[in-house]
Amino acid sequence: MAEAALQSELEVFPLTPSIGAEIHGVDLRRTPDAALTNALRRLLVEHKVLFFRDQPLTREQHLALGRCFGELELFPFSKAPEGYPEILVLENDEKRPPFINRWHSDVTWRREPSLGSLLLCHEAPAVGGDTLFADMEAAYDNLDDDTKAEIDGRFALHDHHPFRAGMRRHGVPEEVIEATRAKYPVARHPVVRTHPESGRKSLYVNTNFTTAIEGMAKAASDALLERLYRQAAIPEHQCRFRWRQHSLAFWDNRATQHYAVADYFPHRRRMERVTVAGDAPF
Repeated sequence: MAEAALQSELEVFPLTPSIGAEIHGVDLRRTPDAALTNALRRLLVEHKVLFFRDQPLTREQHLALGRCFGELELFPFSKAPEGYPEILVLENDEKRPPFINRWHSDVTWRREPSLGSLLLCHEAPAVGGDTLFADMEAAYDNLDDDTKAEIDGRFALHDHHPFRAGMRRHGVPEEVIEATRAKYPVARHPVVRTHPESGRKSLYVNTNFTTAIEGMAKAASDALLERLYRQAAIPEHQCRFRWRQHSLAFWDNRATQHYAVADYFPHRRRMERVTVAGDAPF
C-alpha cells in the first residue's frame, strides 16, 4: 500500500494544535513495514509526540518496533533486564520514589543525542503519573525578536552531572565516576537546533543537563538560561498524556521536552523504554 494511502487510513486525533496526537488503527505488535514506518515518521515530525493505546507488546516486539526507526541506544546509568540491553526499566513505588519531574530533553549530554524514545506502560497508578510534553519549536517561535537575536549562533554546554551525583549517593567509587566523566565529556550543542527532517528551529536547552551558555559570564548565562527554560513551562506549548496499561508514547527528542509528573507516590508505576539513536545537533 502506498505511504500516502496508508497514512490517510490511520486515525489521527491531535491533542493540541501544535503537539501531540493519538494514533488509532494500527497494531504495533506486528513490526511495521517500510510504508507504515515512513508514515509514522512523518506523523512524528508533524505532531512531535505520538500516542497509542492498547499495545501489549512483548519486549521483542518493542525492540523490533524501535529498530524500524534506527539503531537503538544503550543507557549507561542503569541496569538493563538480562538479555535486553537496549531496554530501560523505569519503575517507581513506595521504595523507589519518582525523581525525574523536571523539564528535560533526553541525553543531551551525548554528542549525538537520541532521535526519540518509545515508552511503553506496563503498570499505571489508578490516578496521577501523567507525562507532559512541550513543543520546543513553538517555544522558540514565541520568543521575542531581541531574544532570538541574542541566542542566534550561540552554543550551550551539556553535562551528565545528575547521574554522577546519583552514583555518589549510591557509594560508587570516585575513580569509576571519573572514568564515566571521561567517557562522556561535556557536550556542546547549539542553543537553537535545526530539525534534520523538517528544517524547523527549536530551543535546545534544558534544566537537567544544560550547565552554561558558552562565551558568557556565569551570571548572564544563568539569567538567560532561566528565561529560556521558562518557555517549556508555558501551557500553550504543551500537551498532557494520561497513561493506561499498554499505552505507548513515541516522542521526537529533537523538538520536545517532557516532564514526568511525580504525584502518584507511593503507588506503583512501571514503564519500559526503547530509545533510537540520533545525530549531532546543528
